[in-house]
Amino acid sequence: MRIGIYGGSFNPPHLGHMAAARAAIDSLNLDRLVLVPNRQPPHKQLPPGSPTPQQRMAMTAMTADQLGPKAEVWDVELRREGKSYTVDTLEQAVERWPEDELWLLMGSDMFLSLEDWHLPRRIMELAGICAFARTREDMDRCHTHCATLTQRYNARVQVIEIPDLREVSSTQIRSQLPQGEGMQHLSQQVYGYILREHLYHTHANLAQLSVEELRCVSNSMVKAKRLAHIKGTEEEAVQLARRWGADVDQMRRAGILHDCTKYFPLEQHLAICDRYGFPLDEMERRSEKLLHSKSGAALAQHVFGQEQAVVQAISYHTTGRANMTLEEMILYMADYIEPNRVFEGVEKMRELAYRDLKAAMLMGVEMSMEDMRERNQPIHCNTLEAYNWLKET
Repeated sequence: MRIGIYGGSFNPPHLGHMAAARAAIDSLNLDRLVLVPNRQPPHKQLPPGSPTPQQRMAMTAMTADQLGPKAEVWDVELRREGKSYTVDTLEQAVERWPEDELWLLMGSDMFLSLEDWHLPRRIMELAGICAFARTREDMDRCHTHCATLTQRYNARVQVIEIPDLREVSSTQIRSQLPQGEGMQHLSQQVYGYILREHLYHTHANLAQLSVEELRCVSNSMVKAKRLAHIKGTEEEAVQLARRWGADVDQMRRAGILHDCTKYFPLEQHLAICDRYGFPLDEMERRSEKLLHSKSGAALAQHVFGQEQAVVQAISYHTTGRANMTLEEMILYMADYIEPNRVFEGVEKMRELAYRDLKAAMLMGVEMSMEDMRERNQPIHCNTLEAYNWLKET
């Protein structure tokens, strides 16, 4: 395998890092890209008030998740005491991947100073060097340096030009964030995490977020593969709200938050519900699938300050219930028929949802019950009561 090692402070990781990583995957034909946040870089001190190593690790892991299945994050330097030297990381990388071809990735400024690093010859023995260049001037300087490194060290060197690479540094972003700026340089997930954790002197009131801020925070709580579904549910809920006369802003917020706790472990769901006094029955206490609607509703109310219509819609978007409100039916149905859903009968259900919402609900509840029976799973009492109510109305 061909493996790229991309280290840095990632304080915070930004869209420039992501563009460089994607370019390296494509240009070097990498089988794996490993992001390595460092604990204490040897050439500089982390600024006061920086996130903890664990927080930088979390943001870097989000970045790897967004880059796709070839990317991963490695905490080897965060577990190392003292200054982090690249040569030590590469020695450990060789131990971890002894049969594979390693490439060390870096920006043009770092590349041009490579000979000043700790044990540069050993670095170039252990890995090929790949430099990112933003401009034609960068390319020319890097190519000149390539010749020098090849001659002096017999190094394997490649330069990648990334003309659309954002000319922004993490330092600039850190200075912008306290003023409510810099969001355009970050992924939604990383920006949402910064707001949620109040990093870099941000002081967002989580109970008074704008729609865009709420979307970022919610997206920071889930895996990248879930984002298309959440976005689809949000937009479907908005369209259904317009059709049936519900509050569009409420339904947008319900769609944004409905799966925010989807990937929480069982214990975290239970802790949230217990903390905020959300009652659970025995079936719910054993099922993460059922619990995520309850813990999500609890956070929507007590952390994100959402109105009761939003909270109740999230609470029942998985099971339904008897006497569902319009908002509850809209979110249940939006979750079922959003554009990314593919199953037999979905087109019929989509058409029905805009013509006869309760008839579409009945169809959805019946399909859910049949699926549970086929999988030998118990059907929640709320779903049975929803079915009986819909049959009678």
